[in-house]
Amino acid sequence: RSDKDIHDGAEHFVSTEGTTGVIQSSKGVLEPVSKDLLSEVQIICRLAKATLGQRSKVKWDSFEKDYDTIRDDIQKVVKGFDNYNERIRVKGGFYLPNGPREQQFDTESGKAIFFVTPLEKKILKEGELIMMSIRSHDQFNTTIYGLQDRYRGVHNERRVIFMNTKDMERQSLKKNDVVNIYSHYEGVERAALKFVVVDYDIAENCVATYYPETNVLIPVDYTADGSNQPASKSVIVTLRKSS
Repeated sequence: RSDKDIHDGAEHFVSTEGTTGVIQSSKGVLEPVSKDLLSEVQIICRLAKATLGQRSKVKWDSFEKDYDTIRDDIQKVVKGFDNYNERIRVKGGFYLPNGPREQQFDTESGKAIFFVTPLEKKILKEGELIMMSIRSHDQFNTTIYGLQDRYRGVHNERRVIFMNTKDMERQSLKKNDVVNIYSHYEGVERAALKFVVVDYDIAENCVATYYPETNVLIPVDYTADGSNQPASKSVIVTLRKSS
């Protein structure tokens, strides 16, 4: 976030968790370009109110007005967030509990439990590929900060599809060809148009694309067992050259 978040007579900040489990505050420093500019929290709260109406028991108005009330509710239900609003205001933030780091596991044996999950074997028809959606180097979730994916050598373009060279040969494709990507699920065809082919060291029969550009290919009811998360790492697709 780059702009100051000032409304209801106060400046507000959000809390974020880093990759090491550290919770700290985050706020912008620039003057807002417009008085009508809304924060992420305001947008989410208003979307929720408009969508759920009286069906929701969540105090969206309070959340939008004062972000401290969100943190108050988080500390009631999530372990490790005690005195959330006090600790978040300390420079450097605070660590969340971490079993492996502290060697403390909330299990009957007091030890970590490991599971072995068998890999699903997909039977592909001719021309089908398994697509996974990924982030670029300069992307955090769906927020894109730049167009320099230096990890993969891709610059100034996001509508790309990473392919194994053998798959490219089988599909009569070459580097920089432009293709349309199609997913097929329960009789419904979905399309994401005009993606540039990039040869890459990826497993045969697999391709990778950035999200959210290919979210359109993932059916909302195609989810993982148990977690109910969108199966965005395992979408069967086909390719056609773009005209």
